[in-house]
Amino acid sequence: MTDPRPTLPPLPEDSAVLRAAREKKAAQIRGVASIHDMREAIKQASRIAPAISHVARLNKPGAAVFRARAGEGLPFLIEGVVNKWPLCGLTPQQLREQYGHLHVRARVGDYVNTAFAPDRAMHDMSMVEYLELSSSGASNLTPNLPPYVGNLELRELNHLCHWPTYFNKMGPARFWIGPARTVTPLHCDYDDNIFAQIWGTKRIFLAPPHHDEFLYPREANALLFGSPFDPEAPDYEQFPLARHANIIECIVQPGDMLYVPAGWYHQVRAQTFSLSANRWARGVPFALQP
Repeated sequence: MTDPRPTLPPLPEDSAVLRAAREKKAAQIRGVASIHDMREAIKQASRIAPAISHVARLNKPGAAVFRARAGEGLPFLIEGVVNKWPLCGLTPQQLREQYGHLHVRARVGDYVNTAFAPDRAMHDMSMVEYLELSSSGASNLTPNLPPYVGNLELRELNHLCHWPTYFNKMGPARFWIGPARTVTPLHCDYDDNIFAQIWGTKRIFLAPPHHDEFLYPREANALLFGSPFDPEAPDYEQFPLARHANIIECIVQPGDMLYVPAGWYHQVRAQTFSLSANRWARGVPFALQP
């Protein structure tokens, strides 16, 4: 039974109270005094970290090696971990046959320019319906971009993953499925992140936290900031400061895992049909740990 009472937007003071409560809870979960202070500390640590021109690769590091390297506050790729997961042995046909019943939400419409809006367009469907839609090459739901399933907690697929214990506390696994050209535009999360590429390849652009001063950031929430700048099609007339951003590129291959430190901006585009998964840490970022 639906509630007949109209739902009114919260008053500004209510919004501020709710936001403050959410930020306080987020800080408690991560063991920091303030999310704002954590963001500023991450940017300060980034200023003294060395500039990089490429993303280094490590071969299946143990937790101690991973944490020591992550403490440098720089991204790196990990080999020899993801390719041993049972999920990597699953074929697209098996995904359709065994998991086609799963409920998914696809991003449709102009999900680039509305990426961080609370009311962006989504379409509910089954996994098999999404796979059929994304393989058709055309959709009236998304005229210019392929529909994209992203940031979904698919526990049935997570049973086929063996996440390394790099973080003391992690959020739930999130899955990303879509054909070539699906994209998550430039943004940063203020949590450490491990990103596993299971099928396909993705092109990822990265920029350090303190270069937000060149990237025209827009706050979605205290832990998420988006940028309107597109490193794949740079418009320096509209965003002249972006010329000063140190943006590096890497290609993530099947079986790779990418460590994205808290506060690093990243843009992700699929070059082929891709299945990816990630998990965010829920603790003090490694770059701030002694």
